[in-house]
Amino acid sequence: MNWLTNFVRPKIRALVSKKEVPDNLWEKCPGCSAMLFRRELEEQMSVCRHCGHHLKLAPARRLGMLFDDGGYTVIDVEKVIVDPLKFRDQKRYSDRLKDAQHKTGKQDAILVGEGLMGGHRAVVAAFDFSFMGGSMGMAVGEGLVTAAQKAVELRAPLIVIPASGGARMQEGILSLMQMPRSIIAAQSVKAAGLPYIVVFTDPTTGGVTASFAMTGDIHIAEKGAQIGFAGARVIESTIRETLPPGFQRSEYLLDHGMVDIVVTRHQLRDTLVRVLGLLRKEPRTKRPATLTLAGPVPHGARRDATARRK
Repeated sequence: MNWLTNFVRPKIRALVSKKEVPDNLWEKCPGCSAMLFRRELEEQMSVCRHCGHHLKLAPARRLGMLFDDGGYTVIDVEKVIVDPLKFRDQKRYSDRLKDAQHKTGKQDAILVGEGLMGGHRAVVAAFDFSFMGGSMGMAVGEGLVTAAQKAVELRAPLIVIPASGGARMQEGILSLMQMPRSIIAAQSVKAAGLPYIVVFTDPTTGGVTASFAMTGDIHIAEKGAQIGFAGARVIESTIRETLPPGFQRSEYLLDHGMVDIVVTRHQLRDTLVRVLGLLRKEPRTKRPATLTLAGPVPHGARRDATARRK
């Protein structure tokens, strides 16, 4: 046995060799460019502790943060036709879908769940921006319709949490048809006398903003979320004017009456619970306007009833 070769050399190599660091330990904040420790970021609900920027959330994690004890039931959405137009640009649309499904582990860009939120039953439909930018195609439209039907069935409020770049161009007119379809789904919830709440997250743009996202009974937005139809650069080049600071952000829309409440992510659940408690409060039982007496009526009771009628 060579003591130098088998013992000393491995010890020296262990000291001077570069240790491999996993790539997923840190994440860069899009707001202030600070490097954030991923474990600490998860504890902070994916909110930067330096600048308060709200990073994007996976829909499963978001639903777990909103429902009581993180428990909810996933509502299955019927499958739709895949790649109906056989679309292809630099890559086949069917291949893009497979890549997104492999990356996220989801079938499409929406997750629908139902459960209790502060003791109130609610149905929540949350978008996944990591799935092709949360774009709205036929599967997302089907998810919104399913969520609305489930809300009506359970007599529960519907909460939609969009995070999307708009309609999915690879599905053409079939994607645009989801705009009126989603509005009809939202209207069915309202027609049933149930609350319809929209929670804007960053970003909510394009055809999503131009359809169901702007028809809520109450609009709640996360702090600093981008909300609008066209991009700021497109608007500036069209009107040839410089847009005001903070244009298309939550706080700007709150000042101009398009958003009702702006909250941080840490306040979102408590705000939703409070709003649901106000909207779902049972009306007080009214006393009957008339007195109905059955059988023989004593003389005194008849006189009392006559006095009340007068």
